[in-house]
Amino acid sequence: MKKIYLYAAMASVIATQAQANDWTMHDNWIHPYIGADYIYSHADVGGQAKGAKKDYNSWAVNVGAEIAKYMDIEAFFQQAFERKSHTETGAKIKSEFYAMGLDLYGKMPVGCSGFDLLASVGLANYNVKYKYELGSDDKQKVGYRGGVGFSYDFTEHVSMRVMGRYSYLGMKGLDNLMEVTAGLRYTF
Repeated sequence: MKKIYLYAAMASVIATQAQANDWTMHDNWIHPYIGADYIYSHADVGGQAKGAKKDYNSWAVNVGAEIAKYMDIEAFFQQAFERKSHTETGAKIKSEFYAMGLDLYGKMPVGCSGFDLLASVGLANYNVKYKYELGSDDKQKVGYRGGVGFSYDFTEHVSMRVMGRYSYLGMKGLDNLMEVTAGLRYTF
């Protein structure tokens, strides 16, 4: 059900592409965009999930808008690929997670070169799943996120972004995530 909200948000941004020039405020500062990212995550796991893999590869899609000259707001959905491993006792364990949330980005241009330094803060709803030989565990919690990175504008519409991010969840099975993301954005 939650994925439906993300898809609806993406569809509304794409559907209004033709009207993007009307979304102006303060010298054309509002610019909607869509993007896709690859994410490498290192998880701090514990409790019953102690034997689970600590590194995950994920993909993410996002929709956002520049809401002020140096500020963006962005909604995202992230899905990690399932990892298989063994606990300390040798039992098999499968683990995966997905997240959706909202981030606020601050930008600082570096000269006229097209580079921007970035900082972000946000909230995300994380759903973590562990499958054991004798059962499963499915937990959900809102986590806090913060990150730093940079972006580079190839053209007026296409840019790339690289971020390092820390996410605190505070779950028994998953305390926090340290992530590196790299992706592309298309601004309307």
